[in-house]
Amino acid sequence: MSALDLLIRARRVVRAAGETASAVGVRDGRIVAIAPYDADLAAERHVELADDEVLLPGLVDSHVHVNDPGRTEWEGFTSATRAAAAGGVTTIIDMPLNSIPPTCDLPALELKRKTAQPQAYVDVGFWGGAIPDNVPELRPLHGAGVFGFKCFLLHSGVDEFPPLDQSQLEDAMAEISEFDGLLIVHAEDAHRIDQAPPPDGASYPAFLRSRPRVAENTAVVEVIELARRSGCRVHILHVSSADIPPRIATARDTGVRITAETCPHYLTFTAEDIPEGATQYKCCPPIREAANRELLWEGLRDGTIDMIVSDHSPSTVDLKHLDTGDFGTAWGGIASLQLSLPAVWTEARRRGFTLTDVARWMSAAPSAQVGLKTKGRIEVGSDADFCVLAPDDTFVVDAKSLQHKNAITPYDGRTLDGVVRSTWLRGHPVDIEAAPRGRLLTRGAQR
Repeated sequence: MSALDLLIRARRVVRAAGETASAVGVRDGRIVAIAPYDADLAAERHVELADDEVLLPGLVDSHVHVNDPGRTEWEGFTSATRAAAAGGVTTIIDMPLNSIPPTCDLPALELKRKTAQPQAYVDVGFWGGAIPDNVPELRPLHGAGVFGFKCFLLHSGVDEFPPLDQSQLEDAMAEISEFDGLLIVHAEDAHRIDQAPPPDGASYPAFLRSRPRVAENTAVVEVIELARRSGCRVHILHVSSADIPPRIATARDTGVRITAETCPHYLTFTAEDIPEGATQYKCCPPIREAANRELLWEGLRDGTIDMIVSDHSPSTVDLKHLDTGDFGTAWGGIASLQLSLPAVWTEARRRGFTLTDVARWMSAAPSAQVGLKTKGRIEVGSDADFCVLAPDDTFVVDAKSLQHKNAITPYDGRTLDGVVRSTWLRGHPVDIEAAPRGRLLTRGAQR
């Protein structure tokens, strides 16, 4: 074997089967060798991790709202991908809404790509949108390489991305199933929420009652039934109701092709601990009770919930209405892209999970969902995307020090376990002060 470009030795390398002491060899941005730790291999560059460091596959976050172009005061590709790199994330898939225009046709996708290309510090792919009357756009978007299509079943929060009613959802599923695409669904039932009591100012319990579990449960049942009829592959976004995993398990047992995700905030925070008027915690669906949180962890344990992604949903500070603390009027969304790994690791280790589990949820599973065959694993043939983590180090979150554009997050002041010491993209450390080196990703394309 000719000399490697890079050889990384680590006492702890996280692979699918568990941790090993290994030497990982890289050439032309790909992993070409995984050998015993003390293997005698020639390389132009040698890196030896400290004894307190672990080599993880770079995280793949398939649920990120970058909001660029159009709402770049909320976030943008420069700040978002720098935040990703600072948090060990080497690939993000950008959501189709909150940018203007939303990614619902080919011109919007082309604009999105032109906007992202010169700013990307990590690799970036794109979801398309399924909205009323754009069924004819779905196949062209699929052909252009989007990773799937997002829809809402209730108002999305922005008027330019309207929800699908049942008939429109059926039409979208029928079309997407024709080319074996993927539909990802914000599953809350609009009618159930309309029937719920409205949120009442600064009261978090009142806000929680306004977004009841039954709204999520009802919507997921509808999606499952329509997926059963159409054969469409579906994915349930940001599961917050612990009633949903059993429904997903039953659906899978009867042949429905369905996956599901949850998010760090649902696995970390509890409704009982959210102070009055603390609108930085507002998200939809909402953070629920402690008992519900523990059942979500059990859904991860038994594999019913497949993955954990950030649902990074930023906004400007003023849109959170911290001055009034009004949950009814504040923007719903949590900025956490840079913090997802330590947030999950902090809670996971308390429940007996390992970094192998975390890598499966946050790297391998999202990669598999979107078909990125060279991402999400430390294996020969994979991209040399790595996160170097000091799992036993702790830090206190300072929102002002994060790479996110706006310094607001419910993690501010919270002590988390796990410090990301470096992030590597295709065999090179990501330097967020240098020129960006990220690439745009296309569904089905392999380098």
